[in-house]
Amino acid sequence: MKRLLRYFLNGFLLLAPISITIYIILAFIYWLDHFFDLGVPGLGILVMVVLVTLVGFIGSSFLVRPFLVVSERLLTRVPLVNIIYTSIKDLFNAFVGDNQKFNKPVLVKMTHLPETFRMGFVTHDNLANINHEDKVAVYFPDSYNFSGELWFVHRDNLTYLDLPSSEVMKFIVSGGVAKL
Repeated sequence: MKRLLRYFLNGFLLLAPISITIYIILAFIYWLDHFFDLGVPGLGILVMVVLVTLVGFIGSSFLVRPFLVVSERLLTRVPLVNIIYTSIKDLFNAFVGDNQKFNKPVLVKMTHLPETFRMGFVTHDNLANINHEDKVAVYFPDSYNFSGELWFVHRDNLTYLDLPSSEVMKFIVSGGVAKL
């Protein structure tokens, strides 16, 4: 009986990550396809891809730039909309675009005795505007979660890692079980 239970658990550990990944991908595709429900499976996704690409093309035009600047100013002046819009925009810009923030992985010495370390990402090198020139802002993502903590850390406690940011993020978010 124990052997059967062990085989069941092994099968579960093999199938669960694959099944959950496939389920999430299929649910996302299903949601996208039904966002533009045109009666033909897959046509909604195609329309969405073409529409997003078209908006990107038009948005990169110098003629549309002034309209985008005015629209953004308007969004940032409305009290509740301002918080939502700027938070989402900053989050997306942190991961993609020209202003990526999670591109400097570091190992931070947290305590002296016993020495303990934590992996994170430097998000701001200069904190002079808050009178902390000797510190940097380090973001520590949580494992198995979409949250984290921002700490101000003395520069002497940092060791910059010569590793790809995506691998360090995967390592941290996986709780240290992903390969580094």
